[in-house]
Amino acid sequence: MPKEIIASADAPAAVGPYSQAVRAGDWVYLSGQIPLDPQSGKPVTGDIKEQTRRVIENLKAVLCAAELTLDDVVKVTVYLRDMDDFAGMNEAYAEYFSESPPARACIQAAALPKGAAVEMDAVAFPGSELPPAVGTYLV
Repeated sequence: MPKEIIASADAPAAVGPYSQAVRAGDWVYLSGQIPLDPQSGKPVTGDIKEQTRRVIENLKAVLCAAELTLDDVVKVTVYLRDMDDFAGMNEAYAEYFSESPPARACIQAAALPKGAAVEMDAVAFPGSELPPAVGTYLV
């Protein structure tokens, strides 16, 4: 099955030679989003919580173009310019991923595009929301 390029006018345009997202089979791989306003293309100013919310809203817009939602996200990678922002980022992140959150990694990056304090990329799979009770397994 050939790859499909996913694009949304409701998210910032790519700032380089890459796609906002690519579908490969059922999987959708979302490129990193930084806190850019999709209309102006300018960085959102404000604290880490405000920047995190803008990043996730940008990811949501790309997911929507792929006919997916945040519930379909199975993996997120968070890049922080400063690990001292971890608690604030986590607080805003939890507003979007409170139940059945995806797997996640968080690393500190020496610098991010356009001076952003946070960047996130994601992987999604349709219908990936887990049932409320998964059970316990003994090994």
